[in-house]
Amino acid sequence: MKLDRIDVNILVQLQKDGRMTNVSLADAVGLSPSPCLQRLKRLEAGGYITGYGAHINLAKLADTVTVFTEVTLADHRREDFIKFEASIRNIDEILECHLVSGGYDYLLRFITRNIAHYQELMESILDRNIGVEKYFSYIVIKSPIVKNTLPLRTLLTPE
Repeated sequence: MKLDRIDVNILVQLQKDGRMTNVSLADAVGLSPSPCLQRLKRLEAGGYITGYGAHINLAKLADTVTVFTEVTLADHRREDFIKFEASIRNIDEILECHLVSGGYDYLLRFITRNIAHYQELMESILDRNIGVEKYFSYIVIKSPIVKNTLPLRTLLTPE
């Protein structure tokens, strides 16, 4: 499915406010409600929209610590990567896991109650014997920029 500028605009608007009514969305993208709803359903069916959710202000609920962790595996066979990823997939405190190029294999982002909680998690990961050779932790002091929307217009505009 090829997206046109109206489809992209629908995605941009929904990133700003996923709860907006179809009438408001149609008005924002310059369509009447019926064709707007058809496009929206097509975007959902095509997998361009994978869900809707709320942005939670965690700082209002609890004090937490964000930690970025570089993980290097001892071996680099395909099954080593599969084993590692399967083993950490259901750890709730891991918000992101990226296989990266460079000096280490994975970059993980944790959110934990405190440093002791993070260390308990890392010890439990090491106890699983899933091939972790070494890891380095980076504790976030401050996050002056956190964006929850994708720069769709910039990414999808041809050069």
